[in-house]
Amino acid sequence: MLKMKRFALFLIVALLSAVACEPKEPEETISLSVSPTEISFQAHDTSIYPLVLKTNGTWNASTDATWVHVDPVSGKGNSTISLTADDTDADRSAEIVFTSQLSGKQEKATVTVKQRGSGKQALVPSPAAFDGTKRASTTYQLLIYSFADSNGDGIGDFKGIQNKLDYLEELGASALWLSPAHPASSYHAYDVTDYYSVNPLYGTEQDFKDLLAAAHSRGISIYMDYVLNHSSKYHPWFQEALADPSSKYRDYYFICSNPSSEYKNYPMLKGSTYNADEWKQVTSGSPKLTITSTTEAVTKGSSTWNMYMWQDGIGDKTINFVDKGDGTLYLVTDIAGKWGMLVRKYADWSNGSKFGAKNGVTTLQAGTSVDLVAEGSDMWFTGSGRYKIELTNVSTETLYYMGCFSDWMPDLNYGDVSVAENNACFKDLAASADKWIKMGVDGFRLDAVKHICGGIWSYNNSSNITLMQKWYDHCNTTYKAAGNTGNIFMVGEVWDGHGTEKTYYKGLTSCFEFDFGYKVRDILKGNGSGASSLASTVSGFITDHLSQRSDAITSMFLSNHDQNRFASEIGKSVPKEKQAAAILLTVPGKPFVYQGEELGYWGVKDSGDEYVRAPMMWDKAGKECAKKGVNNKVDNNMLKAENSVEAQEADPESILNVYKTFSKLRNTYPALASGTITPVTISSFAAWKMSDGSQTLLVIHNMSNSEKSAKVSDSMEHPVAVLGSASVLDDTLYLDAFSSVVFQL
Repeated sequence: MLKMKRFALFLIVALLSAVACEPKEPEETISLSVSPTEISFQAHDTSIYPLVLKTNGTWNASTDATWVHVDPVSGKGNSTISLTADDTDADRSAEIVFTSQLSGKQEKATVTVKQRGSGKQALVPSPAAFDGTKRASTTYQLLIYSFADSNGDGIGDFKGIQNKLDYLEELGASALWLSPAHPASSYHAYDVTDYYSVNPLYGTEQDFKDLLAAAHSRGISIYMDYVLNHSSKYHPWFQEALADPSSKYRDYYFICSNPSSEYKNYPMLKGSTYNADEWKQVTSGSPKLTITSTTEAVTKGSSTWNMYMWQDGIGDKTINFVDKGDGTLYLVTDIAGKWGMLVRKYADWSNGSKFGAKNGVTTLQAGTSVDLVAEGSDMWFTGSGRYKIELTNVSTETLYYMGCFSDWMPDLNYGDVSVAENNACFKDLAASADKWIKMGVDGFRLDAVKHICGGIWSYNNSSNITLMQKWYDHCNTTYKAAGNTGNIFMVGEVWDGHGTEKTYYKGLTSCFEFDFGYKVRDILKGNGSGASSLASTVSGFITDHLSQRSDAITSMFLSNHDQNRFASEIGKSVPKEKQAAAILLTVPGKPFVYQGEELGYWGVKDSGDEYVRAPMMWDKAGKECAKKGVNNKVDNNMLKAENSVEAQEADPESILNVYKTFSKLRNTYPALASGTITPVTISSFAAWKMSDGSQTLLVIHNMSNSEKSAKVSDSMEHPVAVLGSASVLDDTLYLDAFSSVVFQL
């Protein structure tokens, strides 16, 4: 028994020994190596550097540096990795940590990345504090109908403008140019129906007074847009002129029976050429229309006279009158519901034979009569039954009137311009201007002044200049008599080259310099080609204007409501748009900023002028967007949240904030606001000095699409504004593409 126990114990020991002697499997090890372990980038070196990573596990890379880029950032097994660095002018370094993992084990390797700076020092602007005094005379051009809607009807109004004065003040505006504020028959209101009133769509006259008071309390002037070339064909003056040959208003227009031979009889048209396309046919007269209930049979008349009727949802119809042979006409028809009505002497509209109500939409009543006028307004009648419509006093005459822009905008006649102050039409328009000046209006923008004495293609510049001088003198006298100091501001739209435009300074203190915007546009489109001549060109504008009169004010702008948007002209390039803003606000003269330009709005006229007159997008949701003001003709690809005032105010790099920065700069430094310009030659750049007394600023713009450098002889120690990126090394200035800098010397 003892032997058995000893044998069992022996077997157990033997088995344990056998197990202990079996060979163990080797443990799995992790390996990781990265080479090289140090990489040095030179200044402006954006090359790709390869890293060779060897590992038997999975790996990933990490770094706290945002300027170093690893590609790829993770993988498995051996890999080749690309390493790049952003451009810089400063010395800097960083570490990239590579971590490899295998079977729960981890290994790390570090690569040190260094980048050497060029020694250039980035320019950081340090402008003087703005003292709150507006020196720049910057004017903001706004379209009342599409700027700001205060009552939710989709149309901009006076109160809407008043509600946005904080915005306009922050933008640095010292004046507002309002689109025509008078009643009109179109959305844009350049066809005025009453020069003595305000458009009810925009509010009341008291609302306008409130806007004036609120703007003036902030030091912001108000300029009205005044249309002297033409009125609306719905203006009571024109309607009476057509209805009554003996009316005094017949002489307010160019109305005759044979314009080709009578053209030369009008003193205002001397020096220009007759153009048949600018004369519109019209049938004069004043028929009387009477509507009464009847049981007579429905008629089918054969007279050339007819009643044109229409009803929403039903359509339209034309009913000819019966000629009774005694100078009266009539028709009988059944009417159910509300119908619009107009009377025509001929079967179509092309003969200028439309008769309607006097100015304003008229509601007709059964049993009453209404006098009709040529080119009158729509009439409305609501009935249920059979009615007899009679026309009396149907004696008419075929006439022609001059409407060089359109048949719905007849040209105004001021007679012999050398004595225009004695002309009845001139006196009437001047009296209307007096009303607004006495109310507190600070100036006028005068529409289409080149075409007043003549037409679109042929006009008399000399006569226009004389007429403008008469108008300016009258308004300035009223302005001073109202207790104002200085002179009234008045700017004329002379849409022509500088050679013609400059001559109008003999009659006006200011005109829009169209060639400035074209010059800036062409240089930016050409990526800087011609930049070195910009300063001398601008200086030439100023010199030419001052040679005409010592109080000349050059009105500079990029684009306006009649042109393709500046942004569209330069390819919707945000860097170019920003630099255009910086240029506009660093040249001499009086800068005009067009509504939406400060937001980078684009648009072309191909589908209608509304698309260059877009409503302001105030909030991201577009709740205040006055789209109805432009008949809802908007580019919804542009009117998005990111292009709203709300979004751009929050973005320090937005176009809006560029306008704010340079407007503030212009208001801060008298040299920019009212100084004289001296062109400076600095290779590759547009450069000039602006000086006022002892203060001088050096303005430099790189208008090309690549970095440029040049030696600068003046001190660059005190930059007051930088757009984009600017740096210096010794006496050399480096400017990135479409970057700008302003130094105080």
